[in-house]
Amino acid sequence: MKLGKEEIQKIVLGGLLLLGVVYSYFDLLLGPLMKHAEQTQQGIGALGPEIANAKAQMAKTKQMELDSPQQTLPMRQALAMIPEGSPVAWFPTRTADFFKKQGVDKAATRMTGESSDKDLPGFRKITWGVDLPKVEYVTFAQAIAALENEEPLLEISAMQIDASRDDVEMQHVFLTVNNLVKQ
Repeated sequence: MKLGKEEIQKIVLGGLLLLGVVYSYFDLLLGPLMKHAEQTQQGIGALGPEIANAKAQMAKTKQMELDSPQQTLPMRQALAMIPEGSPVAWFPTRTADFFKKQGVDKAATRMTGESSDKDLPGFRKITWGVDLPKVEYVTFAQAIAALENEEPLLEISAMQIDASRDDVEMQHVFLTVNNLVKQ
């Protein structure tokens, strides 16, 4: 079988056409698909740490949900200890009554400052000055011990004791106390 010039040209042209089709398939169709697949794999690999962080956050959230009743118990107890109404109305009378029970006749209480408590949202600290003009040292010491035991939301931040030469048995005491109240 002898091939003519025309037939050889057709075979060569068919081969070139086949090479063009194979080249076009791999370069124009399969190449972009492979690049897109690689980019997708890189994107999936980049999401791995984010997925791990999200799973850890979900586990933390579940643990917080389980622990929340135990964590809110102190908050509810603190709320139960705070009387209703404005602290300016109930704290001075409560302090005066407390010191009268302890044997200290005069106790003057005034508010000196107020700040929000960053550790306890929904609460604020009020600073009070408690002036005890004449008090015996032993009576005062017993009263302070009882105050700290009976009032868990009260904190004594400063104390100033002045003794006079006229009356050695009696001292003048000024207390600075912080009280936790509702916001």
